[in-house]
Amino acid sequence: MESPPLELDGSVMEGGGQILRLSAALSCITGIAVKISKIRAGRSTPGLRPQHLSGLQLVSDLCSGSLQGATIGSTDISLAPGKILAGNHTADTQTAGSVCLLLQAALPCTLYADATSQLCLKGGTNAEMAPQIDYTVKVFKPIVEKFGVNFNCDIKMRGFYPKGGGEVMVAVNPIKELQPIIMTERGNITKIYGRAFVAGVLPFKLAKDMSAAAVRTIRKEIKELYINIQALQEKDNAFGNGNGIIIVAESSTGCMFAGSALGKKGVYADKIGIEAAEMLLRNIRHNGCVDEFLQDQLIIFMALAKGTSRIRTGPVTLHTQTAIHMAEQLTQAKFTITKSDDELSCNPTYIIECQGAGVTNPNL
Repeated sequence: MESPPLELDGSVMEGGGQILRLSAALSCITGIAVKISKIRAGRSTPGLRPQHLSGLQLVSDLCSGSLQGATIGSTDISLAPGKILAGNHTADTQTAGSVCLLLQAALPCTLYADATSQLCLKGGTNAEMAPQIDYTVKVFKPIVEKFGVNFNCDIKMRGFYPKGGGEVMVAVNPIKELQPIIMTERGNITKIYGRAFVAGVLPFKLAKDMSAAAVRTIRKEIKELYINIQALQEKDNAFGNGNGIIIVAESSTGCMFAGSALGKKGVYADKIGIEAAEMLLRNIRHNGCVDEFLQDQLIIFMALAKGTSRIRTGPVTLHTQTAIHMAEQLTQAKFTITKSDDELSCNPTYIIECQGAGVTNPNL
């Protein structure tokens, strides 16, 4: 007798695509069938968009699952997972939908396969409302590797809004179980570097202007470090026109932070550079160990790991609270958030602690 699927409300808390990515991935890993209703109910265009659809189909393919209700605009889907299969999997948003969000859904699943998985992800690599691929490679990857995750990411082609056309190849090795992480000591910021890029018909001067404006802004607050933000013209590996910047800061204890921004029609390049710099500064002022964008991305790994993880953060985001809510519904993990009065910073930090569920890979 099949147990009935776990019913999840897709409109709770952050109420966006993140709920879908997390619940589909956790369903795939735990083998628990899920039924998600009221998907993106509060959004201006409710229901599934092309990128959510391609992410769900990818997860369903990975676990040889049965997916129902998966059409554009649908507000109800159900996923009955099967066995996680290694091998080659392709997902194409056919828009500028983010390849990084496809990876967010698929990466945890592939860790529990029986062999190496190859993912070919197509869409936007540097897209709004999502991490840029440079963030995934420079910040997310080194931190998630602390859990024992091992993956390679090869950017074949960059794609921007509105055309998309980007392509990323990701190879993921399976693991027996994830290790917990402790990231509570920030240390000092030791390095700041980045890249400002233009692609397509946009003039190289834009990249130099973004870089210079970002350096000037950071200099006002951080005087002692050499700041290296390269200006780059993307030649052959970019589809369409785009410009943007990402700036990364590293700390003495191996914490990583970033600020980034993308060019928009009619916005001066200086303004894009300043926006990215201010985002970075905001994320290193609070003395936490992860930035506001990494917080929620680590929750699923903390939930699956064997043992107690602890991360120190700045203000806890709604995305993070939503991720915790979903992880606690689909796994045995238990999270606590404690406010921590920090002498070094006038802004409070928080400790997110998780007793991980210790999910082991049955296929290895």
